[in-house]
Amino acid sequence: MSIRLIAKEIYRLRQQVEGFEEQLKNTPPEKRQWLEDKLREQRAELTKMQRMLDGAKEPSPYKKPR
Repeated sequence: MSIRLIAKEIYRLRQQVEGFEEQLKNTPPEKRQWLEDKLREQRAELTKMQRMLDGAKEPSPYKKPR
C-alpha cells in the first residue's frame, strides 16, 4: 500500500473516530455499548494504520547512502 493511500485511510479513520466520539456524548447509557465497541475497533484500526505509515517512512537500515 502506498504512503498516499495509507494517509487517506488514516484521515478517513480519524473522521470516523471523531464522529463516534460525538455520537457517544449524545447517546443514552442503554445504547452506548454498541458505539463503544465500534469506537474501540476504529481506534485499533487507526493505530494499526499509523504504525504502517511510520514504518513506511523509516529508511531501510541496509540501504543507507554511502
